[in-house]
Amino acid sequence: MPGRHVTDQQMRFFMTLKQSDTIPMAAAKAGFSQATGYRLQADPTLPSQKKTARGRRRPDPLVAIFDTEVVPLLRSSPGIRPVAVYEELLRQHPDLGTGVRRTLERRIRAWRAEYGPEQEVIFRQTHTPGKMGLSDFTAMGKLGVTIADEALDHRLYHFRLAYSGFQHAHVVLGGESYVALAEGLQNALWTLGGVPHDHRTDSLSAAFKNLDRSARADLTDRFDALCHHYGMTPTRNNKGVAHENGSIESPHGHLKRAIEDALLMRGSRDFESLQDYRFFIDEIVGRVNARNGKRIDMERASLKPLPARRTTDYEEVTVRVTSSGGFTLRKVFYTVPSRLIGHHLRVRLYDDRLELFLGGTALLTLPRGRASSSGSHAHVVNYHHVIHSLRKKPVALMGLVYRDQLFPRRAFGDMFAFMLEQTSEREACRTVVNLLALAHDRGCEAELAAQVEEDLHQKRQPDIAALRTLFNPPSEALPKVEVLLADLSSYDQLVGAVACAQEVLV
Repeated sequence: MPGRHVTDQQMRFFMTLKQSDTIPMAAAKAGFSQATGYRLQADPTLPSQKKTARGRRRPDPLVAIFDTEVVPLLRSSPGIRPVAVYEELLRQHPDLGTGVRRTLERRIRAWRAEYGPEQEVIFRQTHTPGKMGLSDFTAMGKLGVTIADEALDHRLYHFRLAYSGFQHAHVVLGGESYVALAEGLQNALWTLGGVPHDHRTDSLSAAFKNLDRSARADLTDRFDALCHHYGMTPTRNNKGVAHENGSIESPHGHLKRAIEDALLMRGSRDFESLQDYRFFIDEIVGRVNARNGKRIDMERASLKPLPARRTTDYEEVTVRVTSSGGFTLRKVFYTVPSRLIGHHLRVRLYDDRLELFLGGTALLTLPRGRASSSGSHAHVVNYHHVIHSLRKKPVALMGLVYRDQLFPRRAFGDMFAFMLEQTSEREACRTVVNLLALAHDRGCEAELAAQVEEDLHQKRQPDIAALRTLFNPPSEALPKVEVLLADLSSYDQLVGAVACAQEVLV
């Protein structure tokens, strides 16, 4: 065909055909002209063997500096990036120009392929049923999830079986810790209904962060005891070598993309409560497990049985309730009922809550708070615990350390700010404390907050007397109790009957 070069395949086909056919016929069958056939007959060299290497079209800009400057730099600093070498060459040789960057990168890549250091080899593994379970944490901050319009700073504890792909995810409110790992792992195992032979984690460097040597040893001992309770052999990958935990590192990305897609289809990233968000995560993980249902059922037959009970998934500490009506734990102040002042409480510290005990008696459960990243203290305050004292000295509200956390709803805080603009500090404190006391006494926090919001909208101060009347229980709701007094003579008859019975017995 005119305009096309003869290939080696056409040439070989032509040489075979011409042994039985004429040259014009063999050339036609091979797909080129008769004249080309006679030319190839005269010179049977393959076309690929006739080609000469194409020379450079312009001078090599690196010929004078690559071997003398770039190669020594690559040998002394094997991990240096090509762009860093490029920027250094531009500083030393401004006349090079910016057009040499790609040439330099290709030259460095070729040099490293021939003379560079050996690279780490990843050894693909064959997984057997029931052998390996893996745990890891993954950050979720980029998803922008909110709870009641408040940003949720959280991460996921992620468990996976290497063979079948069974997964379990648990929302963790704090950082990586033994408590989060123990709770998430046990939830996963009891959901699975069995125990793998080995359990692998990363180096747990985040959990060890800011711990002294004794605390690190204690955390390691507790983790080993947890695995021993379930009959698992604990293993860890080398620090900084993520691909050794590859059976869960890659599924991190798949799971987070599935959550992102589900949030987009949901149309909102806001949830009414943390429990709703946890149900949302469980549903997504359940879909993944449903797709692997057959392999999961097959692997369950190879798992070891669960122990008779769960083991400890909390830390236990002892605190003393101070005269401030609470205690401080991990830079967070918690309020409790004031009748506990002076008592020592046992606190079971979970990832998302605190369970309080007085001796062996369970008292109450508090949401867990966490200090800010700047190190400043946080407060977990329940106004029900302190309102009885605050109503006696309402002006204390003005300088109260945890004043902003005391207000159960935003409307109360906004009303306090509004009152400070309209009246004196004393009157503002009295009014807002009366509002909190009314919410406490009548159990009408939400309804009262709605009335306060209406007052703010109308830019008027609340009428405490009118609010008390509004939230008084209706008279018809109070039961009418009639007490019937017994006739005292009936007691005389009773005593007489007892005396007669005693005479009969005698």
